[in-house]
Amino acid sequence: MKVTFVEKKYKIGNRFKDVMTEKLAKLDKYFGEDATARVVCSKQNKVEKLELNITNKGVLYRAEVSGDNNYDNIDLVLPKLEKQVVRNREKLTKSKRTAPKSLGFEFLEEEPELKLPEIYRTKSFELNPIMVEEAKDAIERLGHTFYIFLNAETGRVNVLYKRNDNKYGLIEVTF
Repeated sequence: MKVTFVEKKYKIGNRFKDVMTEKLAKLDKYFGEDATARVVCSKQNKVEKLELNITNKGVLYRAEVSGDNNYDNIDLVLPKLEKQVVRNREKLTKSKRTAPKSLGFEFLEEEPELKLPEIYRTKSFELNPIMVEEAKDAIERLGHTFYIFLNAETGRVNVLYKRNDNKYGLIEVTF
């Protein structure tokens, strides 16, 4: 697995890189050599944040934790990520109707329960072209955290979403 480290207002030492790389190597049994890992370390005020993204065969696994110390955060982020991997593997094996291959867990105590929520409501609506500013107004007016619209400038479907820091993010969908 290829590991990349990103620093955001935080200096990553060689010892941290070695520890993280060693722990990530334990996840190679799930991914193999083609996978890439991106470790982002940041610090805001006195809180250190560790974000781990692993991409394998077009599938992204992502986990993020915050705490007093990024060394402690390693032990929190890896079980979160392993849980996602195991759940995804179970979902794939159940859809192919084959027996799942048990590899043993590295960071989890027990196998997570795979229970996918049911779709209980379906909505359909017509997309009329609007500007991004109009979508911002709609998100505030409706009190939603996201808004799907047809961008009048680009002619593409966009998703405008409200981030935790009260800023907006924009996803542009391409076909």
